[in-house]
Amino acid sequence: MTRWTKSLSDAQPVPYWLDDPGRPHPEPALTTAESCDLLVVGGGYSGLWTALLAKERDPRRDVVLVEGREAGWAASGRNGGFCAASLTHGLANGLARWPDEIHQLQKLGARNLDEIEATVDRYSLDCDFGRTGEIDVATAPYQAAGLRAWYEELVRHGLADGIEYLDADAVRQQVDSPTFLGGLHDRHGVALLNPARLSWGLKRACIGLGVRVYEHTPALTLRAHGAGMAVRTPYGSVRARRVALGTNIFPNLVRRVRPYTVPVYDYALMTEPLTTDQLASVGWRNRQGLGDSANQFHYFRLSADNRVLWGGYDAVYPYGGRVRAEYDDRPETYAKLAGHFFTCFPQLEGVRFTHAWGGAIDTCSRFSAFFGTAHRGRVAYAAGYTGLGVGATRFGADVMLDLLAGERTERTALEMVRKKPLPFPPEPFAWTGIALTKWSLARADAHDGRRNLWLKTMDRLGLGFDS
Repeated sequence: MTRWTKSLSDAQPVPYWLDDPGRPHPEPALTTAESCDLLVVGGGYSGLWTALLAKERDPRRDVVLVEGREAGWAASGRNGGFCAASLTHGLANGLARWPDEIHQLQKLGARNLDEIEATVDRYSLDCDFGRTGEIDVATAPYQAAGLRAWYEELVRHGLADGIEYLDADAVRQQVDSPTFLGGLHDRHGVALLNPARLSWGLKRACIGLGVRVYEHTPALTLRAHGAGMAVRTPYGSVRARRVALGTNIFPNLVRRVRPYTVPVYDYALMTEPLTTDQLASVGWRNRQGLGDSANQFHYFRLSADNRVLWGGYDAVYPYGGRVRAEYDDRPETYAKLAGHFFTCFPQLEGVRFTHAWGGAIDTCSRFSAFFGTAHRGRVAYAAGYTGLGVGATRFGADVMLDLLAGERTERTALEMVRKKPLPFPPEPFAWTGIALTKWSLARADAHDGRRNLWLKTMDRLGLGFDS
């Protein structure tokens, strides 16, 4: 027990975003044999964006979407609501992996975020969308030095537009914590939103354009059928000319894709609404999203009603890569997160948490999405967003549609799209390697960021583990 445990005594073990009286009723399950031009499997962001963009590209296209539970119930309704322009899990990852394409990737990412904002406006999506920006904060002297050095590198590469380095005084004028020693402020490249309401709004927009949406309809099998594909569900089936798979962390219907992702469980807390005085004690007038610079990092933000979402730090990989409902609740992590929260914001002592939850993220070894086709180009897939899929899934949907059309576009010509990450090894090697990596990352955080031989080797191989 810690002195902060009392703050969790009333916390409900459900995602705050999904605990919403405005949550829509699910669409009926599929109970017949359907046929269509395009079948989309998965009702999270990846599938919803694909269905929406398919109808926007060609309103005459007959589109069906099937979802195993309810739209947005998994990662799309449980995340922090950070909608980033980055398509590469941050500039550092993108510059390290695709230096020759990074300016193009940044341009495409900025355009993608602008188009998300335009979609929110066009369909009146009630999701509290705001272009707040984000501050990466340093909580140790070596992190502050690292952020300054990274900012100088961005300037050298011509990638610092809209980004500003903040010293300790400057960052605490934005958001006040005694732990903040510096920051890197991205003013334009991140929006904040309500993630579940974005999912529900996209579903409504899809239905409005004529997409037939079936919920509580898991796709069980995928096989070739004549010139197209056939998918079996518990009470029906769908025959489609083309299929787009947006299942992310759940087992891919193309079995060879499965080793490329592993589930990482991430956890978050949500406070009660802050009073006017409590909010004033923190500052936070511009409502930016924040994240710290440790390997085991936290992300935090304000909700529309001035609650603080506080998440991250623990990234838990279950042996065998199993995705199970019981992993969504982890009291030992909640207690740890509560202690970290009050260390960051001691002026908020006495605030209580109302919700505590977790969920699985689809992680791949290069931290950013990968793409491909199967069944002679009749099936496309995208996966591996590694926790930054709120914005990037829209780009991934465009890529899948390009691939299904057999088109060579600016997107499909990218090395990021053409090449895949290294797959994870089978058990017990995956669990052992991930456990060693997590231990090494924690050790680096405790030793001024110094990376041991294992991490240096992983860096050279372009491998990693992150949420």
